[in-house]
Amino acid sequence: MSIDKKELKYSSGNVLSNKIHEIGIISLGSHRENHGSCLPIDTDSKIASNVALKAATETGATYLGIFYGATEYDYVQHGIHLDKEELLHKQIIPQLNNAKELLGLTSIIIVNGHGGNNRIIHDIPIIEEKTGLKIIINNSIIENEGPHACTGELSMGKVLGITDENKLEDHGNFKKNPEVGMVGLTLARKSEPIIDNEAKHIEKNGFKIDEKFGKSLLENAKKSIIKDIKTLIN
Repeated sequence: MSIDKKELKYSSGNVLSNKIHEIGIISLGSHRENHGSCLPIDTDSKIASNVALKAATETGATYLGIFYGATEYDYVQHGIHLDKEELLHKQIIPQLNNAKELLGLTSIIIVNGHGGNNRIIHDIPIIEEKTGLKIIINNSIIENEGPHACTGELSMGKVLGITDENKLEDHGNFKKNPEVGMVGLTLARKSEPIIDNEAKHIEKNGFKIDEKFGKSLLENAKKSIIKDIKTLIN
């Protein structure tokens, strides 16, 4: 027997507001993408999920888990990704509609941990129209982590326990791991000046594991999500 909605104790526990339960938090990463020798192929998904769950835990927002797919720009070839339309219409929109129906949600914060997913930002109005939900994409992770599979991700991975420090020297073998800093991804470097500049920086300066930096990236991303939550409540 289902519980009548009126009987639910929405004010119980550590919650910012009774309205917090109408806000869903879901991660969007990439499950199959090379990240060198030190990091797993689902690094983006693991980082985004950890940050999203932490924000949901501290506020009481409804944690919805993660989308199973991701998209990518055609010129970045270092993983297995979905076409943008497939991601939108076969996964994101149906999954959010299901969550809305089952949980009575009014808004969603998508915690993005993969740069290629920026392709859907201009499609937020479509997602909102098809779901009837207010949508916010929080990009704090990717806006601050720096070059792919380098200091930012390595350091966050260290904090979360997914970085294998014993493989750090091998990680910098750009012939074996062309995706690190996108140093060896020729098409990506030719297609996007920002990628090329970051790759040049990594070629010259390398990367490191900095646990303090990793903690600050994770903490700041969590605070950014909580700021979005408070905006939706108010």
